Amino acid sequence: MIVNNGRMEVPDDSAITSFLPGRVGLFVRLAANPGGRPGLLDALNRYADQLADQTHIEAFVIALDPDDQDIVWVYEWFTDEDALNHHRTTTPFANLINEIPELLASPPGLLRIDPLRLHLQSAILNVASWTTE
Repeated sequence: MIVNNGRMEVPDDSAITSFLPGRVGLFVRLAANPGGRPGLLDALNRYADQLADQTHIEAFVIALDPDDQDIVWVYEWFTDEDALNHHRTTTPFANLINEIPELLASPPGLLRIDPLRLHLQSAILNVASWTTE
């Protein structure tokens, strides 16, 4: 790993593999009101922008459903059960929970999982090569 101007860079030909004992994860299915997925994505992105100092959340992924233009999937994992419980008491989470009900066509669907292993290509970590356009 190389640190360059405060950014972590990992050689493109390597990968990170880690076992994740004790982690707690959730898949969350969010069904937006018809045509309302952009508003839901705005709310989720504002929430994600507040996660930098919340180290109890190790991963937060927002994904689009390719088969339904009104569905958004969220995948998140936490360091442990206590971290999940703490997450539910934070101000950013409370703000999100207060904002999204009017954006949803139905209650969120939750699937609890326990992440076991991570394999991540290091190229994804080379933030300097990403574009935000």
